[in-house]
Amino acid sequence: MRLSPVHRYILRAMLDGAALKAHRTLDGAKVHLLHPLAGPAEPVDPAAVEYLRRHGLIASNMKFPVATYILTEAGAAAMMKR
Repeated sequence: MRLSPVHRYILRAMLDGAALKAHRTLDGAKVHLLHPLAGPAEPVDPAAVEYLRRHGLIASNMKFPVATYILTEAGAAAMMKR
């Protein structure tokens, strides 16, 4: 598994307290937003989120219409290695 700068940015933000959420729009589209503790939310590449989820670094609570991702122990450990 290789973490790109985008993957590391997301994981670091989550370690620092940001919330990663998947919002469903009225037409059913999914929009991933990273909500920092201060400042506006920013869009996140859905492919990067899926990569992190698939590798067990984040997990979703699977809620509708807004799912919240949590950082797993593996995700936190991946960031501590560097």
